[in-house]
Amino acid sequence: MRINLEQLLALSVVIGTASSFFTHDPNHPKKFHTRKCTQLKATTGIHLPYDSTIQVLRKYHALYGNLVIPRRYTVPSTEDFPSEWHNLHLSSTVYNMKWWSSNVASKPERVYELNQLEFVWERLQPEYNLCLEALIAYKSIYGHVQVPASFVVPYENNEKEMKRQWSKATWGIPLGNCVHRIRSRGDFLSHDETAWSRRRQLENLGFVWDVSEFAFEKFLLAVRYYAKLEDRYRGKGIHRAIRVKSTFVVPSGNKESNLWPEALWGFPLGVKCSAVRQKGLYIKDHPRRQKALQDIGFPLSGNAQHSWLEVVHAAAIYSKMHGRVLDVPIHFVVPSPPCSSSDESCIIPYGDDGAWPWPQTLWGLPLGQRLKDVRLKCRYLTNAETASSRRAQLDALGFVWQPKRGRRKRSLGGDIVSTSKN
Repeated sequence: MRINLEQLLALSVVIGTASSFFTHDPNHPKKFHTRKCTQLKATTGIHLPYDSTIQVLRKYHALYGNLVIPRRYTVPSTEDFPSEWHNLHLSSTVYNMKWWSSNVASKPERVYELNQLEFVWERLQPEYNLCLEALIAYKSIYGHVQVPASFVVPYENNEKEMKRQWSKATWGIPLGNCVHRIRSRGDFLSHDETAWSRRRQLENLGFVWDVSEFAFEKFLLAVRYYAKLEDRYRGKGIHRAIRVKSTFVVPSGNKESNLWPEALWGFPLGVKCSAVRQKGLYIKDHPRRQKALQDIGFPLSGNAQHSWLEVVHAAAIYSKMHGRVLDVPIHFVVPSPPCSSSDESCIIPYGDDGAWPWPQTLWGLPLGQRLKDVRLKCRYLTNAETASSRRAQLDALGFVWQPKRGRRKRSLGGDIVSTSKN
C-alpha cells in the first residue's frame, strides 16, 4: 500500500498510542516499556541515521523483493550491509513507532522513498489488528479458526497464483502462537475499554476458548450420530451399548447422500473411542463428560473388564435357558427380537413368563466365539488377580471346558444336539 501526506497525518494519530506488532504490547506496564526501550536501543538500529537505514532497506528489497521483514530478522555481518547494522534487528527498527516518528513523520519525500520500496505501512498498526486480520483470512481459507500452534502465515511470493489470500501485512505472523497467547494468557484482552468488543469479534469468528471442551463436544456429537445412523436407538430412553470399530472413520464427500454433518467428515471416531476407553481421553477427571457418554449408552470401560461383564451376563442367561449347562455353539450370536426395531408398535418385553430374555445391550454379542476364545486362548483369564474368580463364575454356570467333538445338528424340536465321533 502506498501512502500520501494526508494518510501519513492520519496514520500518526493511529500509531501515536499503539505499538508495532514487531516491538511490544501497549497493554504491558510502563516499567516494561522503560526496560524495553533500553533493550531496543541495544538490539535495533533506532539510534542510527535514516540514510543508513534506507540503505539497508534497499539491499533487503533487492535480495527478497519486498519489505515484509520477518520479526526476528537480524542483519547479516556481510559486506552487503553497512557495518554499523551488523547483527541488529531490522524489523524491530523500521516497524516501530519511535523510528517512524523520528525519521518519517512530516517528511513526505521519505514517505515517497519508502513507497517506492513497497514499505508495508499496515505493519505500524497494533498487533491485535494484524492478528484479527490474519484470523479472518484463515477462516475464509479453512472454514474455522482452530489454528495449529505452529502455524505461521505464509509468504505469497507468487501473488497471481496465491490470489492474495493473505494481506501482505500479515505475512510471517506466527498466528498459531498468537491464538495460544490469547487463549492461555488473555493477551490483547486486559484493557477494560477494549476487552469486551475484542471478545465479541473473536467469538463471532468462532474462536475456541477451551480446546479440550471443544474436542469433547465434537467427539460426543460424532458418537450420537453414529448411534443414530446405526439404528442403536429404539424408542425414547431405550438404547443399547454403542460399539464402534477401531478403524471407523466418518465418511466424507457427497453432501446429498452423506448423512453425517460436514463438520465431522474424516473424523477418526474409532480411534477416539478406543482412546476414551483405554486412556481416558477427554473424560479423565471430568465426571460430567463421563455421565454424558454413559447417558447415551457409550461404555466407558471398553477394556477386558467391560467385555467380560457382557460375556458372563449373556452366559448366565444362556445357562438358565439350557438347564444350567453352558455349552454354546461357536456361531451363536445373541439374537434380537423377531420384530423390526423400526416398528414403533413393536413391544419388546423383558423378563419371565415367555418374555424376550435377552436385554438390548447384549444384542449382536458373538457369545459362542467369545467362549471358544476362553477355552482355546484363555481370554479374560490371563490376569492372576481375576482368573480364579472368573473360572468359578463359569463353573457355576455349567461351562463345558471340553465339549464333545462332532457336528451339531438340530432336532425336530429346534434344540441343538451333538453327535459324538466314535
